[in-house]
This record gives sequence, C-alpha cells and structure tokens, in this order.
Amino acid sequence: MSIYQNFCRESTDEHGALKEFRLDYPDNFNFGYDVVDRTAEEEPEKRALVWCNAEGEEHIFTFADIRQFSNQMANVFQAAGIGRGDRVMLILKRHYEYWFAAVALHKLGAVMIPVTHMLTVSDLVYRMKASRPRAIVCTAQNQVPGKVREALKEAEVTAKLWCVQAEAEGFENITEAMRMAGKDLVRVPTKAEDPMILYFTSGTTGYPKGAFHSYSYPLAHIVTAKYWQQAEENGLHFTVAETGWAKASWGKLYGQWLVGCAVMVYDFDSFEPKQLTQIINKYGVTSFCAPPTVYRYLVRKGIPDMPTLKHASTAGEMLAPEVFRKFTERTGLELCEGYGQTETTLLLGNFRGMSAVEGSMGVPSPFYHIELRNKKGEPAGTNETGEVVIIPEQPGRQTGVFTGYLDNEEQYGFVWRDGVYHTGDAACRDENGRYWFRGRFDDIIKTGGYRVGPYEVENVLMEHPAVAECSVIGVPDPLRGQAIKAVIVPGQEYKPTRELEHEIKEFCNLRLAEYKWIRLIEFAKEMPKTISGKIQKNIQRKQAFVR
Repeated sequence: MSIYQNFCRESTDEHGALKEFRLDYPDNFNFGYDVVDRTAEEEPEKRALVWCNAEGEEHIFTFADIRQFSNQMANVFQAAGIGRGDRVMLILKRHYEYWFAAVALHKLGAVMIPVTHMLTVSDLVYRMKASRPRAIVCTAQNQVPGKVREALKEAEVTAKLWCVQAEAEGFENITEAMRMAGKDLVRVPTKAEDPMILYFTSGTTGYPKGAFHSYSYPLAHIVTAKYWQQAEENGLHFTVAETGWAKASWGKLYGQWLVGCAVMVYDFDSFEPKQLTQIINKYGVTSFCAPPTVYRYLVRKGIPDMPTLKHASTAGEMLAPEVFRKFTERTGLELCEGYGQTETTLLLGNFRGMSAVEGSMGVPSPFYHIELRNKKGEPAGTNETGEVVIIPEQPGRQTGVFTGYLDNEEQYGFVWRDGVYHTGDAACRDENGRYWFRGRFDDIIKTGGYRVGPYEVENVLMEHPAVAECSVIGVPDPLRGQAIKAVIVPGQEYKPTRELEHEIKEFCNLRLAEYKWIRLIEFAKEMPKTISGKIQKNIQRKQAFVR
C-alpha cells in the first residue's frame, strides 16, 4: 500500500479514472514526519531523489538519507532560533539542499518562502519588505549572495544568512554546519492548519501577492501526481521547474513522494532540450512534466526515442495544437494539459483513464467542485465563456486552496466573495464536459457584441511558421468597441514586413470565425513578461492605449 492511502479515500472506474477523492488526515499532519520519516522507517532504501547537474555530478538519495539530512538541517535551524511560524526564504535553484531545507522547515513548523534566483535586487527588496524573513538560505551561484546583502540593506531587514556548499561574505556555510549537527530530531508539535509555505504569485496583473498554504497542502497534490502526471510507485518523475516556483511543489516533492515515486532533478542554468532527453534516457524517467515552451523546443529540434517514458504532461501557458500533434506522432504519448494556480493545486486536467484532447484543459478534478460563472455570477451555459470558480463542500476554506494573502485580507475576501473562490480565469465548457482556457477573465476581448478569448486566436497564430511567440489583446475601436490585435515575435529567419503581416492575417483569418479576425498586427523583439515568464497583457494594453 502506498503511503498516500493512509490519508485519503478514492474510487475509480474500470479505466482507472478517478471518480471520487476525499482526504482524511489527522489534525497534526506534517509531511516531514508523516510521509518522509514514515517512508524512511518502513522502506529506508527506497529511492527518493535522483540528482545530477550540467557538470556531471550525481547523487541518489534514499528516504533514509532525506530523513537524516533534513534532521541535521533542522537542528542547525533550531540552534539559530528558528521555530514554529518563523519565515525562512529559500533561493536554492535546483540544488539538492532545497529538499533537505524544505523538509527540515516543515518539521520545525516554520514557513518556507521559495523564490527564484533570477530575481533582481528590487524584486528581492519587495519580497523581503513584505515577508520579513528571519533567515535566508541561498545558492552561492549567480551573484545571489551579493544581491541578497544589497536587498537586505535596502529593505532594512535583518536575517540570519546561510549559503550552501560554498563560502560567501556575510553567510555561514550550512552544508558544513550540517555535518556537525545531530542526526535525530524530536518531533515538534504542529497543526495541519498552520501556515507552511508562502509563495509569491507571478504578478501578471500587478505586484506579486504572497499566498499562504497550510500543512495540509501536500495532500491535495496526490491527485496532481497520481492522476494527472501519472507518477507511479517506484517510478521516476521529472518536472523541469526551478524550486522558486509553485510548480516545484506540484512536481518535485509532495505528490510524488506520497505516491511512492522518486523525483528526478537536473540542476542546470542554460536550457538545452537535447540534455533533457538525455537525462530522461540515462536515468529511466517514467513520467515528465514541462511547460509548453520545452515541448516546442523539442518538436523543433527533434525528439529522440525515449523508451522508458510512459507519460507526458504540461501546464502554465498555451500549448499549440501543432506541438501536441507532432509530439504525439513522434512518441506515441499524448500531452496531458492541466490547469491550476499558485493559490491552488491542480483544478482541471486530462487525467488517467481518459484520452487527452489537444488544447483542452481537460475536466475538473474530482477533489474540487468547479463551475463556470458569468459576470452576473450565474452558471455559464455550454460553450459560453465564464470564470472558473471553486465551490467548497462546506462554507469556508478548502484543502489545497491557499489560506490567505500576506497582509491583504481585503484581496483575500474579494477572491472568496459570495462563498466561492474566484480564480479570475476564463474558460468555456463544451458538450462533452471538457474545459477550454480563454485567458484571464479581464483579458476577454469584447468586439462587435461578441466575446473572444485571446487563447482562441493565439492557438491559430502559433500554427504559422513565422510566429515564434504571440499575444492577442483587445484595443479601443470606434466601430467594434474593441479590435483584436496580435503582438508577434517573429522567428529568427523572418523579418517583420508589410508582406509578412498580410500573410499572417490571411493565414489566421481564413481559419477563424469572422468576429475573431485579427485586425491589427504589431511585430516586437520581445514580450513584457513577469519574472516567471508570463506575458503581461495589461502592459501591452496600456502601451496600445497610449499609442
């Protein structure tokens, strides 16, 4: 029996598709003790983490190793006064110390704040002022220690500083400190409702918001891992995400270990698709999850045979139908899209036991009651665009959905208005019950009396070989209210010309209903993006309005 079965009740149909899923866990559930340490007790040599880097270094950690190293790091933290409720910022890229630190902080009842090493000094200042961390553990690479020192000074925040594996001015080497620390740890009392993680959102429509998740959060990722990513007992799951993003929680730790699957980690700086496929083949990866950008590269550069790979999934941005088709033709694997937010776990997906449909978000997770609601708050009809909302089984919070915004109760109350959680994302549901993403609810274009989701048009644009990247927005138009405008980054071999503009318009408009026609095209060298790589349509709309 997999350890996850101690904390839930599930039922499936004859195809293995999940029909019902309910959690059942103790009030003091703690992932560090009840999953990591328990697995280490029952199966000490069970593989937990397979780690390698671009320089050829390799480490394979068992659950017994994770228990020991997390205990040692927890003892280092305790000796420095870190305890229940204290906030600790982690800037650890894909270093294996992240897994020691995360589990250690969970065991202590502390709140970890994962952030990406790509943040600028001003980005760090904003997050430090907002979260006031008591300690920071960071990589010694990419000038991060220097940026942290500068940001702390500007933010006027005092924190204990640790680096991993190396020395840095003003930082203690926690890797060395761990070697002197004890290997045992007395269980610290914690509550499942305590805050466990503080994630900063990507800031697509404004400043990043700090979103808290509780100690019950890992359990909601059982569905993510088992039924969407199809991680399997004694398998090896590979999610590409860096640890500073919530996607790391989706694919590099919680659900995978709960269902008995090891995690593959490749620590790199420069993305090279060929290296990823080499890792998959060298270590025998069984399930893989990456953003559409990775699959686009793989399709364009050529996909080698990957005989051990049984499942592939994707989320985070638009997946062009062409990429879906070519990947499936080459590998025989369907690309299973999924949808969720930093504030949630997986809400919709192309799940085990069902065929994936290109471009579709799939169907709602049986763990959540999902509806689409229109601007009036009424249920949206078939093929009508509405906002994705979560209706809790009982009034109040729901496991897997964040428990609050950092110092912003007003915004938290706004997204939880009328007793439901408003995602702010627009979708429609077809006759078969499948959902289709239409963009942020605020991004919906109202043109000539029709409502058009930008993704509908972007999917067609990405079919044109000259389009490397695109974004569709609505701009003021005296006749239609809004006109549909496409901002396009052309491929390297294409030059932005009037002829190319005409060609792309004709290509797309022949494939689109007339009310969805592209009226304007702007070529750009790059898109305005958040630090997580999401296109900021609000900035594009402002720029278009100024012009």
